[in-house]
Amino acid sequence: MEEKKQDETIEIESSQESSSEMVDELEAKLKECEDKYVRVFAEFENYKKRLEKEKLQAIEYSLENFAKDILPVLDHLHMAIKSAETDPNVEQLKEGVEITLKNFLSMLQKHGVEKIDTQNGFDPNLHEAVMRVDSDEVESGEIVEVLQDGYKLRERVLRATMVSIAN
Repeated sequence: MEEKKQDETIEIESSQESSSEMVDELEAKLKECEDKYVRVFAEFENYKKRLEKEKLQAIEYSLENFAKDILPVLDHLHMAIKSAETDPNVEQLKEGVEITLKNFLSMLQKHGVEKIDTQNGFDPNLHEAVMRVDSDEVESGEIVEVLQDGYKLRERVLRATMVSIAN
């Protein structure tokens, strides 16, 4: 009987030791998981900060290509002014300014900016009627004259076309 008690005591001590080892093992795994979590969380926070910084830089420099494309137009305008100072020939100046305007419109189109069409009639979403005039040539409510061109960036109106419409 005493032997049995000793065996039970050994088993209890053995099971306590193995339970203690299991607890230590579980605590070690828990600590390892907590460390991994902290590292992953820190990496994720750094990733979010890096993305935010890159987004701000992209916004800040989004017009860089547009600005680079506008520089030759500025150069042409400066040359036109110099030309007007040295040579009073108005025809050449006019021709130079027309070429510059053509280059400028081409550059705008390259970046998705287009002149608003007025051939399809008056559209209050695209045109701004600033005056009514009498006209026998067009129907009432239709565009008589474009007073200022309007432009849109893709489908968004940047500035409506100012027009006069028939009574």
